[in-house]
Amino acid sequence: MLQRPRRRCEGTAMGVIVLDLRPGLGIGPFSLGMPICEAFAQIEQQPNIYDVVHVKYFDEDPLKLDVVISFPDHGFHLRFDPWSQRLRLIEIFDVKRLQMRYATSLIGGPSTPATFVAVYAVFGPTFPGIYDKERGVYTLFYPGLSFAFPIPSQYTDCCHNGEAELPLEFPDGTTPVTCRVCIYDSSTDSKVGVGSLMNKASAPPLPAGSLYMEEVHVKLGEELWFTVGGQHIPFGASPQDVWTELGRPDGIHQKQVDQMVIHSASDPRPKTTLCGDYFYNYFARGFDILFDGQTHKIKKFVLHTNYPGHADFNSYIKCNFVIHATELDGAYHQDMNSSKSSITPGTKWELVKEILGDCGRAAIQTQGSTSNPFGSTFVYGYQNVAFEVMKNGYIATVTLFQSF
Repeated sequence: MLQRPRRRCEGTAMGVIVLDLRPGLGIGPFSLGMPICEAFAQIEQQPNIYDVVHVKYFDEDPLKLDVVISFPDHGFHLRFDPWSQRLRLIEIFDVKRLQMRYATSLIGGPSTPATFVAVYAVFGPTFPGIYDKERGVYTLFYPGLSFAFPIPSQYTDCCHNGEAELPLEFPDGTTPVTCRVCIYDSSTDSKVGVGSLMNKASAPPLPAGSLYMEEVHVKLGEELWFTVGGQHIPFGASPQDVWTELGRPDGIHQKQVDQMVIHSASDPRPKTTLCGDYFYNYFARGFDILFDGQTHKIKKFVLHTNYPGHADFNSYIKCNFVIHATELDGAYHQDMNSSKSSITPGTKWELVKEILGDCGRAAIQTQGSTSNPFGSTFVYGYQNVAFEVMKNGYIATVTLFQSF
């Protein structure tokens, strides 16, 4: 698990912040189901509040564990599903560092301890919770919200048959203080608490017609096909065609000239770092389109997987592409569900080689700088497609072109 912190200058101090608690929905500016890029955007908008941020992920297999954005100063973190990269769980692990506001009441922080009695008073009666004997933790549940309370060993008798009298108070008159609060989607009626129960939290369903994680089908050497809107974008299409089908791009920039071309002695033309070709950037849909600067026709598509550990992480939404690697006939659109010869963002490089065959040695990609903290990647070329592969074997980008 890697951590990449953003550090603040020494000598600054951050007091306890107050965030609105929305059971089943989110906390403060963070909403369940939001893509990870939107969470980063919220963080960047309030750098004085979220000035120390840790990003944690499993570098060897980024699809195995959550991507976590942690705020150690404020005692909470955000857990994102590694495949969809959407927020599935908000976990407050140090309630003394974060004060939560629910309606007109405050709870948590150093001044208003989140005791069992206080929680019961603010959120009202509920059904008895679950006592985890192995962990010594009693979890109280509300729709989309849970509170975990550590139970001292001498008071385990207060939890008969895994349940307890509510509100929970010990014989000496004290009441337990919550050690963890979880906020999760309540539409599935799941009970999400500590330990393995946290794995039950999932991001809420996407609204009908959402373009997020839209499947983008690729027919090599021919076109992209978008499943939600039904658009077809073929090679050779014009900028006007793209605007009509996909709308205004998020950005437009000129392509840099390849470094080997710049230093070519056989080319008498003046050497510049830019050429006439230009990109349409669709950051919110996870891809770029390259146009020829003279013909103004599409010559390349670049699809991004947005895996943590890559230099472009958080620059693009993940593109949920499906590459149909075999030459399919007229049944192409009817055979979309066949995965035997399809490549997706979750396909590792070894399987790509099984599908397409060995293509030989890779070119080394350093993202333009030998000081790139994420290290180099490897580019493998085939007819009509090139794969940029990370050291962990996952695809970072896919470049589509037409071979002549």
